[in-house]
Amino acid sequence: MTASSIAVDVRGALKTQLASITANVYDVIPESPIVPFAAVLPMNPYLEIEVFTKNTVRTKVNLMIVVGVASYSNAASLDNIEQLIISILAALPAGYEIGNISNPTPQLLASGSEVLAAEIEVTTRYTQTN
Repeated sequence: MTASSIAVDVRGALKTQLASITANVYDVIPESPIVPFAAVLPMNPYLEIEVFTKNTVRTKVNLMIVVGVASYSNAASLDNIEQLIISILAALPAGYEIGNISNPTPQLLASGSEVLAAEIEVTTRYTQTN
């Protein structure tokens, strides 16, 4: 039997669920993401241990979904990021708690292009049994 993992069973499952939205979904923020995008990333604190025994580890997993849209027009970009955020919230699987959502701000990417970006904090629970 293959052991479960946070990469597959939490981050991967969330990424798969978000594939239904109209955006490119990433595991990291690439140097030149195609907008609109959503990137599923660990946040701080990442793992909060709730149960730790010889056979079981149960943890709270804190993730950040970074979203970005083109920043061509301030009003249109703000509307686009709000629509993207709402579509992500609607696509979250059962068992996820929504935390804070940051204000959208212009961000300069490594490629030199600028996007309007925001962060959505989400939390779920994960149990690893041996």
